[in-house]
Amino acid sequence: PRRCRRFSVSSPRGMADDFILASAKQCINGGIVAESSELPAPMLIVGTSIIGILFSIFLLRQVAAVLLDVTSAPGAARTADSNEQNAKLVELYHAITLGASSFLNAEYRLCAIFVVIVSGGITVLISWATKDEAGAWMWSNGIMSAVSFTVGAITSIISGFIGMRVAVFANARCTVGACAPAPHGWTHSFNTAFRAGGVMGFSLTGVALMSLFFLILGLRPFFTDSETGTLRLMECIAGFGLGGSSIAMFGRVGGGIYTKAADVGADLAGKVVENLPEDDPHNPGTIADNVGDNVGDVAGMGSDLFGSFGEASCAALLVGASSPMLVAAGWGALLFPLTISGAGILVCLVTSFVATDLIPVKNERGIENALKMQLLVSAVLMTPTIYLLAHFFLPAATCGSCVGGFVIGDICTSQLKSFFCVGFGLWGGCAIGFITEYYTSFSYSPVQEVANACRTGAATNIIYGLALGYKSAIVPVFIVAFIVFGSHTLAGFYGIALSALGMLSTLATCLAIDVYGPVCDNAGGIAEMCELHPSVREKTDALDAAGNTTAAIGKGFAIGSACLVGLALFGAFVTRLDDMGAGDMRVDLLDPITFAGLLIGAMLPYWFSALTMKSVGKAANAMVIEIKRQFDANPNLLIPNHPDRPDYDTCIKISTDASLEEMIAPGALVMLTPVVCGVVFGTRAVTGLLAGGIASGIQMAISSSNTGGAFDNAKKYISKGAMDALIGKLEPNCISNGRVNTKSSQIFKAAVVGDTVGDPLKDTSGPALNILMKLMAIISVVFAELFMAINGGRGLIGPYIRDTSVVIMPQAMFDLPEVAAAGPVSIFAIFVGGAVLGMGALMAGQRAMAPPASMVKSVALKEPLLVARAEGAGSTPMMGVRSAYSPAAF
Repeated sequence: PRRCRRFSVSSPRGMADDFILASAKQCINGGIVAESSELPAPMLIVGTSIIGILFSIFLLRQVAAVLLDVTSAPGAARTADSNEQNAKLVELYHAITLGASSFLNAEYRLCAIFVVIVSGGITVLISWATKDEAGAWMWSNGIMSAVSFTVGAITSIISGFIGMRVAVFANARCTVGACAPAPHGWTHSFNTAFRAGGVMGFSLTGVALMSLFFLILGLRPFFTDSETGTLRLMECIAGFGLGGSSIAMFGRVGGGIYTKAADVGADLAGKVVENLPEDDPHNPGTIADNVGDNVGDVAGMGSDLFGSFGEASCAALLVGASSPMLVAAGWGALLFPLTISGAGILVCLVTSFVATDLIPVKNERGIENALKMQLLVSAVLMTPTIYLLAHFFLPAATCGSCVGGFVIGDICTSQLKSFFCVGFGLWGGCAIGFITEYYTSFSYSPVQEVANACRTGAATNIIYGLALGYKSAIVPVFIVAFIVFGSHTLAGFYGIALSALGMLSTLATCLAIDVYGPVCDNAGGIAEMCELHPSVREKTDALDAAGNTTAAIGKGFAIGSACLVGLALFGAFVTRLDDMGAGDMRVDLLDPITFAGLLIGAMLPYWFSALTMKSVGKAANAMVIEIKRQFDANPNLLIPNHPDRPDYDTCIKISTDASLEEMIAPGALVMLTPVVCGVVFGTRAVTGLLAGGIASGIQMAISSSNTGGAFDNAKKYISKGAMDALIGKLEPNCISNGRVNTKSSQIFKAAVVGDTVGDPLKDTSGPALNILMKLMAIISVVFAELFMAINGGRGLIGPYIRDTSVVIMPQAMFDLPEVAAAGPVSIFAIFVGGAVLGMGALMAGQRAMAPPASMVKSVALKEPLLVARAEGAGSTPMMGVRSAYSPAAF
C-alpha cells in the first residue's frame, strides 16, 4: 500500500491546508455582507407607491372630465328627450351611489366591531403564548401583532371603498361616452371604463405597498437587527395579511350575496316570468342589481386581491427572514419581494397607455383584443424587469457550499433561480387566464355547446355547464402543480412565495380589467333605464361582454395566486414551527391525526360553498316574492313605457339585510376552524387541514367560477342572435314582423335559468373560496405560537393519544398508555371546548329546523313560487306560466 507523506506545518501542502481551514472559519454566511447603504430598495418601494397614487389621481381627473350630459359626448345630437334623459341619468347615478355607499357603510361598521374584538383577542392570546422563562406575558409581541392586523384591515377597507366609489362615479359617464356615434363612442366609453379601473388598480397597489412598508419601518426599532430579531419582526408583520384577508372575506361573501340575490331575483321574476328586458326600469330589483355589481364585483374583488398581495408579501418576508444569508445581505435583499410589486406599478403604468392612446378601441372587435393586449404587454415588460431586480438586490455567496447564490432553508438558490420562480408565476398566471377565457368566452366551442344544449331545456343546459366547469379545472391544476414543483425545487417555500408575487406583479392591470366589467355593466343598465337610443345599449353590451371574458381571466389569476399564496403561507407556518423547535412538520399521511385533518380540510370548501349558495338562495327567494308583490299590487309596472316606477328601496333593503346576516356563518367557519384545530388537535392536524383545504379549494373554485361564466356567456351568445335561425325554426310563435324575438323564446329562458344557477357559483362561492385557502393559512401562521404553547404543539388532546413515532410491540398493543394527570387548566379547557361544540351543534340543529325567515314567512307558497299570487295583492295569478316550463314546449 502507498505510504502517506507527512507534511510539516512549514511545508507548502501544510500551509495550504491551514489556509483552507482558516478560510472556512472566516466564511460566515457565505461571505455575504450588507451594503453600506440601505436606500435603493426603500426608495424604489416608496417612490413607486407615490407614483401609483399620483397616476390614479391623474386617471380620476380624466374620468371626471366627462360631464353627466348625454349631449356632451363628441358628435352626440340633442333631441327633445335629452333633458328628460339627463334628469333620469343623474337620478339613477345618485340612486346607485347611495345604495352602494349605504351597504358598504353598514358592512364596514360590522367590520370595525370585528377588528376591535379580534385585535384584543390577538393581543391576549399571542402575549400568553410567548411567555418568557419567568412566566411573564410578552405583551409587546401581542400588541405589535394586533397593530399589524389593524393596519391590514384598515387598508383593506380603504381599498374596497375606493373601488366602490370609483365604479359608481364612472358608470354614468361610461353611458355618456357611448352616446357618441362610432367610432368616437367606442373609444370614449371604453377609455372611461378602463381608466376608472385604472384608478382602482393603481391606488390600491400604491396604498397597499406603502402601508406595508411603513408598517415594517415603524415596528423595526422594537427589534434587534440580528437574525432572531428580524425573524420576530416578520412574524409580527404576518398580522397585516390576516387583517387584509379577514375584511376581504366579509367583502367577498357579503358583497357576493348582495349582488347575486338581486341579480337572480330580478332575472327570475322579471325576465323569465314577465318577459321584461334586461335592466328594465319597471323591474323593482334592477337598482339593487346595479348596486350589487359595485359592492360585490368591485369592492369585494379589490379587498380579495389586496389580501393576496399582503399575504404573499408577508409569506415571502417571513420565509426570507429565516435565511441567515438574506439577513446578512441587509434590507435590500429582505425587501426584494416588495420591489417586485413596486416595479410592477411602473410596468402597468406604461402598459395602460397602449389601450387608451397607442391602439385605441374603434369598434366591437377591438375591445377584447385591447384588454388581452394589456395582460400580454405587461407580462412581457415585467420579465426583464424581474431579472434586473433579482440581479441587483439578491446576494451571491463568495465562499462556502453555495458560491454564487444563497441558502434558504436547506436549498442553495441563486439570483437566476429566484428570477425563474417569479417568472413561473407571472407566465403561469397568463396561461391560466387564457385557458379560462377558452372555457368561458362564447367565441369558442365549449360555451357554444352549452348554448346549444338550451334547445332541450334548462336541465340539459345546466348539465353541460357543470361538465364544462369540471373539465376546465384540469389544465390549470397541472399548471399550478408545475409552478409549485419548479419553484420549490429551485428555492423551497421562498420560491413558491416569489411565484405568487410574480402572478400578482401586474396587479394594477388585472384590477383595471376587473373593475372595467362592472362599470360597463352598470352603464348598460343606466342606458336601458334612461331609454337612450338602442345604439348606446349595443355599445355598452359589447363592452360588457368583453368585460365578462376578461373578468373570467382575472378570476383565473386570482384563483391561481390564491393557491400559491396558501402554499407560501403553509411554508411560513412550517418555518415558524421549525423556529420554535417543533421538529419535522411534513404532511405525513401515515399519521392518523394528520390524515384526519386532511379529510376535514378537503371537506371545508364544500361546507363553505353550501353556506354561501344557500344564503344566495334564501335572499333571492325573498327578492322574487317582493318583486312579485309589487307587480301584483301595481299592474301598471308591466305596461311598456308606463310612467309608474316601482319601490326600489325595499329590494335594496332585502339584499342589504340578507347579505349582512348571512356573511357571518361562512366567515366564522373559515376563521375558527384552524384555531380550534390547532388548539384541540395540535400542529400536525393543522398541517393536514391546510393541505386538504388548498388541494380541494383550488379545484372547486376553478370549476365553480368557470361554470358560472360559461352560463352567463351562453345567455349572451343566444341574446345577440347567434341562434335566431334555430329559434325561428323550432318556435315560430317567436317571429313577429319577420324578425325573431329572441328573448321571448324558450331557448333563451332556459339560458337565463342556467345563468341564474351559475351566478352564485361565479360571483359568490367560487371567488370566496380564494379567501378560504389563504385565510386559514395566514391564521395558522399568526397563531403558530399559541398552538405550540399547548402541550408542545400536540393540542389539548395531546396527552391522551399515542405518539406515532414510538413502535408498539404486539403484546403491548392493548395496554393503555401512561399519561400525566390532567391539571385543572386542561380539564377546564376540555369542558369549555365540549360545551362550545355542544352548543354549536344545538344551534345548528335549531337553525336547520327553523321556519323560513320573517321576510318570507307571510307568503303562503301553496303553488310554485313564480306562479303564486302575492298575498293581499288583489289580483289574479299569472296565467300561462306553467307552459313555459312544460316539457311539451320543447
